[in-house]
Amino acid sequence: MVRRTRLISRATAAATTLLLTTGPVPAAGAATPGPANPTAKRLNAYWTPARMAAALPAPAPPTAPTAPTAPTTAAAAPADGPRPGEFIPSSRSFDGIPPVGTFFWTDAGGTGRTCSASVVHSPDHDLVLSAGHCLKGYSGTAPERNLGFVPQYHDGLKPFGIFPVRSNGVYVPQEYYDKGEHAGAAYDFGFAVTEPNQDGERLEDAVGAVRLLTGTGWFHAPVRMIGYPGGAPKPLECLSWTTWWASDDPADPGTFERIACDGFVGGTSGGPMLVPWPGGWAVIGIIGGYHTGGNTPQISYSASFGSATRDLYDAATTGAPPAAPAS
Repeated sequence: MVRRTRLISRATAAATTLLLTTGPVPAAGAATPGPANPTAKRLNAYWTPARMAAALPAPAPPTAPTAPTAPTTAAAAPADGPRPGEFIPSSRSFDGIPPVGTFFWTDAGGTGRTCSASVVHSPDHDLVLSAGHCLKGYSGTAPERNLGFVPQYHDGLKPFGIFPVRSNGVYVPQEYYDKGEHAGAAYDFGFAVTEPNQDGERLEDAVGAVRLLTGTGWFHAPVRMIGYPGGAPKPLECLSWTTWWASDDPADPGTFERIACDGFVGGTSGGPMLVPWPGGWAVIGIIGGYHTGGNTPQISYSASFGSATRDLYDAATTGAPPAAPAS
């Protein structure tokens, strides 16, 4: 236990140093903006500070049905949450970084909704990464309903404007549609291809990007996690580390990254788990997966980024037809 405590202390100290010395990913540079985008202009007018502040987290999916079993004890229940005596790193609110922001959209009933997301480097400088359970309702020909991405949203501000999601530009794994949020928890990630903002700027040209890493396993330290709690004026960040988690809930099968950070509530789904990378940051996970990211504010999860994530990225960056729910 003493050795583990020392390792945690050293990891925390290293993470603090890296946070202080590693700046945001630089924007791509002097790219010439294209023509003004009227769709972005309309969304920019629609998403007023009041509407953004009132937006609610994406609704949680229904609880997965379970087969009848013998009576269980409390000890046998799925252990989603902090372990007894586990150290939980604290989070803090801040003004955010340019490549991380939040989606805003209106649901079928007209209620404003929000989910966290991050800009990942792509050939066309237009790609956003978030949770599959945030994006799955907008694939194919589904109505967009004022869907747009606001990088570094804070205090009612849109520092770089708003970037509409391209028609037919939402990519979620087919396995996630087919299996659902629970049985498909290991595929809870998605990409959205954006249009330029109201000034004609491409997303990555305006705000920079993080690198997508796949196949790096479950253990990472230090990790900087960022997310936007629903209704909060600013995002949260926390410094921690990820570990391996094998699901103990048959309804949500798979192996996931697990991270302890306090205060990550509804709305933070899709928020990135970042590791230092030359020139900025790389993303190794997003809040989602097991129990769509976790049932407590202290412990979050991510689907493991492997070949399925890379294949989905390749589809989104080459313009392949996106998957869609079975008709």
